[in-house]
Amino acid sequence: MEKSDILHELSQAVIDMDAARVSKIAAEAIRCKVDPYEAIVDGLAKGMDKVNELFENEEYFVPEILLCADAMYAGIEALKPYLSKDAGRNKKKVVIGVVKGDTHDIGKNLVKIMLDNAGFEMHDLGRNVPYSKFVDAAGELNADLVCLSTLMTTTMDGMQVVIEDLKKAGILSRVMVGGGPISPGFARNIGADGYAKNAAEAVKVAKGLFQTIQIPRTIRTPDFVSVRKTREGHDELCR
Repeated sequence: MEKSDILHELSQAVIDMDAARVSKIAAEAIRCKVDPYEAIVDGLAKGMDKVNELFENEEYFVPEILLCADAMYAGIEALKPYLSKDAGRNKKKVVIGVVKGDTHDIGKNLVKIMLDNAGFEMHDLGRNVPYSKFVDAAGELNADLVCLSTLMTTTMDGMQVVIEDLKKAGILSRVMVGGGPISPGFARNIGADGYAKNAAEAVKVAKGLFQTIQIPRTIRTPDFVSVRKTREGHDELCR
């Protein structure tokens, strides 16, 4: 089977909500020496992109989204052991989560997996994360990077709140944002250090943030914890 066929089949199996088929094709991808990273980004993730389109067009609904996500995760689990991990003594610590008010975490989970395999030390706060929790975690972990995600326009302004509260607390972690409604311009306007439109780009952006600049460690202040609590009530062919 050709690599292009494998990638297409992975994508289609996600759209078809067929976890068993995804796992089978993922195993075929490994047998045919398809790069597992490529299989995830150009196969599984592309399938999920199409699923999101179907959801927006009201052809798929929440139950279908969940089944498609299960299929995608089945593929990731099959491919993950074969992803090469970047080695390094001083791993950059990353806090990641979906901002308060949003429970969509498929994109965030994919970014977490990719950054983890790129050599970052990941600390996942989950979804619908209170602003103060990002600040607390970044301060307690001496995080180098905070990744904020949302898929909703109604919650995207919360990213700026987190960035402002990190500064107020004297926490100098860099911040990368992403998600459906987020744009490079929005990221600049709220003071984010980076923006990524997908998981593959997130790895490149995160690495780029640390290539030339050493991130200062957290400046601890007496009130750095819960600063927001008062405001929150390479083979191409295989035959």
